[in-house]
Order: sequence, then C-alpha cells, then structure tokens
Amino acid sequence: MSTKSALAQRLAIVAGFEDPDVSLEQYRTPPELAAHLVHTADLQGDVEDRTVLDLGCGTGMLALGAALRGPTHVVGLDVDPAPLRTARDNERKVATATDVEWVRADATRASLCPDGETTVVMNPPFGAQSGNEHADRAFLATTAEIADVSYSIHNAGSDEFVESFAADNGGEVTHAFRAEFDLPHQYDHHTEARRTIDAEVFRIEWA
Repeated sequence: MSTKSALAQRLAIVAGFEDPDVSLEQYRTPPELAAHLVHTADLQGDVEDRTVLDLGCGTGMLALGAALRGPTHVVGLDVDPAPLRTARDNERKVATATDVEWVRADATRASLCPDGETTVVMNPPFGAQSGNEHADRAFLATTAEIADVSYSIHNAGSDEFVESFAADNGGEVTHAFRAEFDLPHQYDHHTEARRTIDAEVFRIEWA
C-alpha cells in the first residue's frame, strides 16, 4: 500500500477545469484532500476489490485516486462532458492499474445499479450559489440508494445536516474529519487570488 503522501504526489498531475461552470460549483479537489479521503477509505477496507463510484467526478481526482488502490471497478460520473474529456486525459497521465469508466449523467437523476459492494466517493456542490442551496442533499439521496459506504466532502458546519440525513435514510456517520479546501481565483465573484475554506469529510455506512 502506498503512503498518503505518495498518493498525493501521483494525483498532483491531475488537471482541473479548463472552463469551470459556476452554476455547477466546479472546483478541482485538492490532491492532498483527495489522497487523505482515498487513503482513509483504503485503510477501512472500502476500496480494494469493490466497485467505487465517483458522483460528480469533474476531472476525475477522486475516481483516479481510488483507481490506484486496487478496486474491482471504478466509475466516474458527471453531467458536464467537458471535464469528462479532461478526466480521460488525466487517466492516461496518472496511469492507474484499474481502468475508469467515464459516464455522462446527472448524479441526482441517474438510475444506477452498480455491481457488488459499492463505495461512493464524492465532492458534491456545497450549495453556495444562489438557487443552488442544499445541492449536496440530492447527491446524498442518490448515494443512499446505491452505496454500502460513502465518503463525501461538505462545507464546514454540515455535521448536523449530514448526520440527520443519514439517519433518516438508513445510514450512520461513522467517521468525520476536518479538511481544508483551497480555492483559486476562477470566477468573476472571487475577489482574492486564492483562499482556503474549511470543509468536512464524512464516512457513512448505509443499510
């Protein structure tokens, strides 16, 4: 098993969004955060010999991290075709042992029937944009239907919401840890060259 730092180094070459869509809250997941999430999942036995599904995969950071840790099958799903093209290029650069299936679909509407034990990894929209509030709820709803276990990144202070949603849908939060999310200047409403926001990652076991 490679170390978390080695995984972060492999993922550092993953390119982000060429033309990010603010309505979809498209941000590249930081390699260090992705490595932390995937490494934790691996230590819990939630990656190897399982199906891993990345909902709203963007350019593939979490899917590719998981594909380096011996899963049976990896699927990256996103509604926007442009980042999926970048994700395919990223897959060639990262040279994963497990191939990734890239699928264009809306994670909040897709009818998904993954094979075998399934782990969902995702960095859903935080719902920070006007009209897009609680966007992560729809991603969790899909996850509750298909996953045995999930790892998801949310805005800091989401613990009460995530724990309540999980409990109402047959799930239980078993692990939670704080993280930092680095945001570059990429949208017109950004006033700083770069800023860091607090985030939280939750592991949920689903019935």
